[in-house]
Amino acid sequence: MPEIGYKQRDAFTTAILAQATAAVPVGRWLDRHGGRALMTTGTLLGTTMLIACAHARTVWQLYLIFAGLGVAMAMALYEAATPVLVSWFDAARRPKAILGMIVVAGFASTIFMPLTGWLSDRHGWRTTVLLLAGLYAAVAVPLHWLVVRRPPTAAAHPARRVAAHRRILIRAAMRDRRFWWLAAAFLAHAAAMTTMTVHLVGYLISRGHPAIFAATVAGLLGILSVTGRLLLTATARRVLLHRIVAAVFALQATASFSLPLLAGTKPGAIVAVTAFGLGFGLASLATPQLLADRYGTDAYASIAGTLAALIPLAKAGAPLAAAFLLTASGDYQIVLLITGGASLVASVGILARADTPPPPAASTTTVRTADHTS
Repeated sequence: MPEIGYKQRDAFTTAILAQATAAVPVGRWLDRHGGRALMTTGTLLGTTMLIACAHARTVWQLYLIFAGLGVAMAMALYEAATPVLVSWFDAARRPKAILGMIVVAGFASTIFMPLTGWLSDRHGWRTTVLLLAGLYAAVAVPLHWLVVRRPPTAAAHPARRVAAHRRILIRAAMRDRRFWWLAAAFLAHAAAMTTMTVHLVGYLISRGHPAIFAATVAGLLGILSVTGRLLLTATARRVLLHRIVAAVFALQATASFSLPLLAGTKPGAIVAVTAFGLGFGLASLATPQLLADRYGTDAYASIAGTLAALIPLAKAGAPLAAAFLLTASGDYQIVLLITGGASLVASVGILARADTPPPPAASTTTVRTADHTS
């Protein structure tokens, strides 16, 4: 898109802001109506925006298109898919279902980044975007429309009663201090993850490592994110989930604090990045479990939507703030110290919600369970 003269950072920021804005209404819709129509519409919107992108001629058109893509992301990606899985699977099967989705989706960049580069080299970026739009529509639209369904129990209760119960759950969660501890934890974690992703290569190069080594070590983060999720799923059967997550976040804090001491050597850099990488992507698996365990599933999408509205802002703002600090100080150490501090805040925030009863409204038996057992 060089002939349009846009700034990539600004375009992606526009998409993230639009995604965050749409998160709460998307969550409310999912709780009320399920994911079939929403995710199908989101896929069609995303396809339309990609087609429009291929024909964009001005900067303002491109930014408007990226805003539309941000809304489509909120409607059809993790923010929508996770609540659908939470509503379908019980607590015993939920982690495996969500893990399966995350692992499969994790191959998106592995497959489509080189494919997009190859297509762009041969056909130009506009034709490439059109081809990707067609592929996306051909695969995702029928899958969302034919596969996504409301859970079997969704139609078993009066809509008015379910809606009233859901409003009570949402109010209880928003007034619960432990929810905001969780929110602070995952916001801090998101900020730390994004900052490390953006600045790790530059830091390792500044310590005298070759660019190829720095990029290879940074690439471990993606691999280790799968490893960390698999370990979490396996160990959660024997250890309380919040303790595992808090321990891994604390390990990440230790890795960030120790990176200035270890990164001078290649083995040291690998050890520190490996320790940090084990927590990479952990939040996407832990968040649904922690929220559903505390507040149930009847209003899960609405409650999770509040987090989904905040976390993209942390992901967008943290690297920019780190870049400002780096420019002002000329020293990566302060960035690493703040990254470690954010990871420590995340660990404390997870522990702060531990071993406390849920708010009264959330601790009562849900509508579905009450009717089923009566």
